[in-house]
Amino acid sequence: MVENSGELKIALAGNPNTGKSSIFNLLTGAKQHVGNWPGKTVARAHGSFTHEGHVVEIVDLPGTYSLNASSPEEIVAREYLVSGVPDAAVVVVDAANLERNLYLVVQILETNVPVILDLNMLDAASSRGIQVDAAELSAQLGVPVVSTVARSSTGLEELKDAIVGVFDWEGAL
Repeated sequence: MVENSGELKIALAGNPNTGKSSIFNLLTGAKQHVGNWPGKTVARAHGSFTHEGHVVEIVDLPGTYSLNASSPEEIVAREYLVSGVPDAAVVVVDAANLERNLYLVVQILETNVPVILDLNMLDAASSRGIQVDAAELSAQLGVPVVSTVARSSTGLEELKDAIVGVFDWEGAL
């Protein structure tokens, strides 16, 4: 069990174009620039929010497809995740392209950092006839799964609850 001092440090990770920076901005109130091109963000962005008496620091890692550490984005993300600094990682995935995004999810799970999976862009998935069973995905991966639509702030409170609750969730530790 992770000892909780009331201050949590959460890594925010995901493939490019999953809405990760939008989730970061919604959680922290920041105005991190969102970009769709490789190498746009190589540095980490920091922000915080308070929820249920917990101060939560969010570290927005560069968007990356893997942790193989061959590109600058991968190096920054991998080094931070394996550093022992984050208490947990929120991995933002595009619900309409889940299969492609799961490679990074599995790699982050292998770092032994507790993971919360954020199924973002459910509106886009639904418009393409794609339905994702979040409960089944949670059972299969052994991590909490939260559904969001960053564009409309849908699911944001549930994501905050999951972040604060990750330390009480038996499957995450």
